[in-house]
Amino acid sequence: MRKLAIALTAAIAMAARPMVVHAAPCKDAKGRFIKCPAAKPAPKKPCKDAKGKFIKCPR
Repeated sequence: MRKLAIALTAAIAMAARPMVVHAAPCKDAKGRFIKCPAAKPAPKKPCKDAKGKFIKCPR
C-alpha cells in the first residue's frame, strides 16, 4: 500500500510540472531574434538488405 501511495504521488508530481519547450527561438549575441540555421543532415548509414546483411551501396 505504501509503494502505491509513493508511486501515485510521484505520478501526480510529474503531471503537475509545466512542459519545457525545447525548441527555443534562435538569437544572436545581442539577444535579437535571427533566422535559425538549417538542420544538419543525418549521417549516412551503411547499406543493408532486408535480412540486415551488408551490401554494396548504390550510387
